Amino acid sequence: QVQLVESGGGLVETGGSLRLSCAASARAHNGNAMGWFRQAPGKEREFVSAISWGGGRVRYADSVKDRFTIARDSTKNTVYLQMNSLKPEDTGVYYCAAGKMLNWVVNGSSDYWGQGTQVTVSS
Repeated sequence: QVQLVESGGGLVETGGSLRLSCAASARAHNGNAMGWFRQAPGKEREFVSAISWGGGRVRYADSVKDRFTIARDSTKNTVYLQMNSLKPEDTGVYYCAAGKMLNWVVNGSSDYWGQGTQVTVSS
C-alpha cells in the first residue's frame, strides 16, 4: 500500500495562514501528479489544487486561487499547500491525492489518497 501522509493542519484565525505537507512513499511517484481535496462537514469533497511532477503545471479551484499556492519538492517526494488569507469556509479535512495525470487528479480520479489533516478557521 502506497502511503500519503498529510501534516500541517490546525486551528487558525480568519486571515491567518497554514502550510500543509503531503509526503509520499517512493511508489506513489509512479504517478505524474498530486493534489489536494477538502471536505467540510455535511458537504461533498471538493477539489482544491493540483500540480504535475514533470512540468510543474498547477490547477486551483476558483475559491482558493488568489490565496493558496501549491508547490512540489521532488527530492523529498513532497507536495505543499501554502494557504493564506484563510476564511471560515476553508474549514474541513484536507486530503492529499496522487494520480497518473494532472487532469485526472483534478477530476478526482486519483490512485492514492491520504487520510487527511484537519484545518479549522475560526471566525
